[in-house]
Amino acid sequence: MRRTIAVVTTSRADYGHLYWVLRDLEAHPDVDLKLIVLAAHLSPEFGATVGEIERDGFPIASRIECLLSSDSDVGMAKTLGLAILGLTDALAQMRPDLLLLIADRYEMLAPASVALTLRIPVAHIEGGEISEGAIDDAVRNALTKMAHIHFTSTDLARARVISMGEESWRVHRTGAPSLDHIRRSTLLTRAELEKALELSLADDVTVVAYHPVTIFRHTTAEADAVFAALESLSGQIIFCYPNADAGSHELMARIQTFCATRLDAHLFINLASITYWSLLREASVLMGNSSSGIMEAASFGLPVVNVGMRQQGRERDPNILDAEATVESIRAQVDRSRQPAFRESLRSMKNIYGDGHAAERIVGVLTSIPLEGLLHKRAQPLPAELRPS
Repeated sequence: MRRTIAVVTTSRADYGHLYWVLRDLEAHPDVDLKLIVLAAHLSPEFGATVGEIERDGFPIASRIECLLSSDSDVGMAKTLGLAILGLTDALAQMRPDLLLLIADRYEMLAPASVALTLRIPVAHIEGGEISEGAIDDAVRNALTKMAHIHFTSTDLARARVISMGEESWRVHRTGAPSLDHIRRSTLLTRAELEKALELSLADDVTVVAYHPVTIFRHTTAEADAVFAALESLSGQIIFCYPNADAGSHELMARIQTFCATRLDAHLFINLASITYWSLLREASVLMGNSSSGIMEAASFGLPVVNVGMRQQGRERDPNILDAEATVESIRAQVDRSRQPAFRESLRSMKNIYGDGHAAERIVGVLTSIPLEGLLHKRAQPLPAELRPS
């Protein structure tokens, strides 16, 4: 029987990860794809990236306005509430057979909560990972317990999901779907990239992807060190917009001020996925605290200076150079990233997050797993060492 599968996307980041999963679902003869778009996608402040989805030709089943133009944790909480209200109407009308969610953005708590009350089975991508410096870590674990099918990026992540009491048959190691872009998409040549950016790239390009650290009460507490280190950095600097979290407006203002004082610094509110991956291929180093440094940069052998605690706990490839949130530590790791011997050591590296075949594995499971009884999750026996004596 044909299955109705709803997929939620909230921002440019998760859409880039979901692209090939959406393509394969759309092409499958037994799937009726329902794409739900909300939050930053519909915000002009964050580039109104719903336009990218439309240009890619995906039909949008529902658009849900919920993102407040705010820079506080209260705004985040209210955004979550608005998302729940909008998603309740959308999902009650659709009644999909499955709802697919990805990763760990706080907005994803809304569709998972609504699906739970409406008895819609949830499939979740990228559970079992760790990012101790963000509320994302708690969100990811909550989504795991509300989900009924799991697609993990690594074997260790799969083991973590099973250790949380999930039945092993529900947990599939597929790899990270963002890596499918590198295998299946045609990345831009350097000349095409320069045309897309409307910018001549220098020989030394530092890409900066830095986001608020949402576990902190002051979410931009580490930013002083980042900007101070950048001021002393030579070469061209290209900033990507921060996530729509508390503190993002402050970071935007600081980036704009920085770019106003340096002719070789540039800010892009939104980069299409292909443009972003192509930029990483041409860059000298990626600096910041983005998961793209952890998960995707390894596929290009790109050195990453990972700053502070946002990504603390994630599995790492050898291209990751962890820096404390101090000017001295950041500069030391940037200097190390430029050493020819270090760059040469990354040439034969394999990305632990996957091989670029995640979408076909995910879609294979979504279209074949029996739906009967899927909502009934059975508790797993406690390990012997945890049982009361």
